[in-house]
Amino acid sequence: MTRQSFRLGVDIGGTFTDIVLIDDDGRVFSKKILSTPRDYSEAIEVGSRALFAELGVDPADIREFVHATTVATNTIIERKGAKVGLVTTLGFRDVLEIARFRTPRLYDITYRKPDPLVPRDLRFEVAERMGADGAVVAPLDESRLEDIASAMETAGVEAVAITLINSHVNADHEQRLADFFRKRMPDLMVTASSDLVPQIGEYERTSTTVVNAYLRPIVTRYVEALQRRLDGMGIAAPLMIMQSSGGIAPGMLVKDQPITIIESGPAAGVLGGARLASHIDLGDVLVFDMGGTTAKATLTEAGAYTISPETEVGGEPVLGARMVRGAGYPVQVPTIDIAEVGAGGGSLAAVDSAGGIAVGPRSAGSEPGPVAYGRGGTQPTVTDGNLMLGYLNPQALVSGELSLDHGAVRRAFGTLSGELAVAETEAAYGVHQIANASMLRALRGVSSEKGRDPAQFVLMAIGGNGPVHACSLAEEAGMHRVVIPPVAGLYSALGMLFADVEHQLVAAFYHRLDETDLAALQATIDGLVAHGAELLEGQGFGPDARDMRIEIDMKYAGQTSPLTVMLGGTEASEAAIAALIRSFHEQHARTFGYSSAHEPLQFVAVKAVCRGVPERPRMPEQCLRGNERSLGATGRRAYFGAQGWHETPVVTRADLKAEPRSGPLIVEEYDTTCVIRPGWEASLDHWNNIHAIKKESAEA
Repeated sequence: MTRQSFRLGVDIGGTFTDIVLIDDDGRVFSKKILSTPRDYSEAIEVGSRALFAELGVDPADIREFVHATTVATNTIIERKGAKVGLVTTLGFRDVLEIARFRTPRLYDITYRKPDPLVPRDLRFEVAERMGADGAVVAPLDESRLEDIASAMETAGVEAVAITLINSHVNADHEQRLADFFRKRMPDLMVTASSDLVPQIGEYERTSTTVVNAYLRPIVTRYVEALQRRLDGMGIAAPLMIMQSSGGIAPGMLVKDQPITIIESGPAAGVLGGARLASHIDLGDVLVFDMGGTTAKATLTEAGAYTISPETEVGGEPVLGARMVRGAGYPVQVPTIDIAEVGAGGGSLAAVDSAGGIAVGPRSAGSEPGPVAYGRGGTQPTVTDGNLMLGYLNPQALVSGELSLDHGAVRRAFGTLSGELAVAETEAAYGVHQIANASMLRALRGVSSEKGRDPAQFVLMAIGGNGPVHACSLAEEAGMHRVVIPPVAGLYSALGMLFADVEHQLVAAFYHRLDETDLAALQATIDGLVAHGAELLEGQGFGPDARDMRIEIDMKYAGQTSPLTVMLGGTEASEAAIAALIRSFHEQHARTFGYSSAHEPLQFVAVKAVCRGVPERPRMPEQCLRGNERSLGATGRRAYFGAQGWHETPVVTRADLKAEPRSGPLIVEEYDTTCVIRPGWEASLDHWNNIHAIKKESAEA
């Protein structure tokens, strides 16, 4: 008999660490444990070892390990990154301070921009100047470099960021500086903007380079510590990490460019949702991911999600790629367009100054966690409210592995309801509804605000809390159909196993179309393709196992924001450019509501998306639960607002069939709980997905 092999996916969240194993037959085995903020890799080892022991799996049989992490995001949010020194062109020391005249709250005159990640005394200037055409305007003065290096050593700098003006068209001066600091200070991590993001935009490029330098020492230590744990466990599979763009890359490459994994976890869920929607012909989907700390939403149309060429990090949660920005630090890295709000299962509920209920954005996290966890939490959360409403098993979660203190939750809501002067049940349902209202902002941020009607989409609910809120949220959004995939509570960990190896490369190409030499454009494309081929070759993908896609950032001359348009193939022929122009006008009309066919066009950058084509499909034909666990509950009372309390049957996913079953109904699983409200009906398809449809819609 052929020995069974496994693929292992691990997603670290603010509250839980999710671990998923999938075998060659598509059977899924999972483990969910509380995260360990002191050392996130500890939960990975503890949970993986427990799952291996439970199943009798030999770690040597793990042929693939894919990981999504919040380490980069948390480092910026908590301001716990490295001490960075910035070297820039004389006269541009304060670019980070000046930034852009943007604010996420237009009429808030008290709003203050985030402080720069590099204080002014660690920003150093060198005399040099490149022109916009790449010509040397002023030579590089190297006389002060030793003084700068000494000042950095005295200050205890851990990483160096180098960003010179116009280095995206001529990187000579910047590379000379990088060589000097690497030799002079070999223990420091040096990031040059021309190696990272050779694109126009001095502030955005400087911000991106600084964020990367700020993260590198922390992410490097994390990746190396995790690799040691994998080695100690006997897992020989290479460490792969989920990127913000929806692809995976080796950890040894990612640690040098940690900006690529800032939205690592959310991207995994979106990628998995898009692949599933295409696989079962689900149509257009809104992927809704509600975890313990935040809720995210992403739109997928025709199996594809939107990629934004830039994102902001370190500010408040953002509602996708929007025109109004300024909440955080710009990072020029391809990122799935995800709208995020600070509403998750651990979001804290309180009485606001107006006497109403406020939910989030502060979260109880995993330490102390919701009141129900009995780990010291005293302030009620969304999870505690759902427990009060009968949606969650009053005894335990994750099939008994996490016992709940129902009495402490009742006392906490007794205090909250007393402050609100309402019954405990009304206070709990109010918390549920306020959380829904906050999450509706995320849904609308990727649908209504982009000219899409949510009612025309299927809501795919994932995350530990997504299926609890899915039907009530769909009702409020005017949606009629909800799909809950198998292992929904750990779907990000499963989804990353469907991702391809991918490298995103970029080169500056700032030329007006009517002045462009197609030979020069082709040379730029060829350089990117050659680099991508080299990277994929190093990971075992030969010439017949590579998918190269060329994209061009372009805009109308004089515009600020470019659009990314795909070039058909890798040849810059006249026919391909003509098709590119047509695609740009069509995309501009969809995005901004108009196009100007006679306006001159401006190329901004050329990008290559280089994917490795796997030998076998990344997604199994069928996904079956391998280690189903149940608490054995058969029914309990649950509260549904105006419809009051209902005696509600509690079933497992396996109890559902193709024949629809009417709600109210609670589907209790190891990793999540699916709440089917009155007026809805649920069924199971061939891929083990739960389909919940509003009755009048099903009849229609």
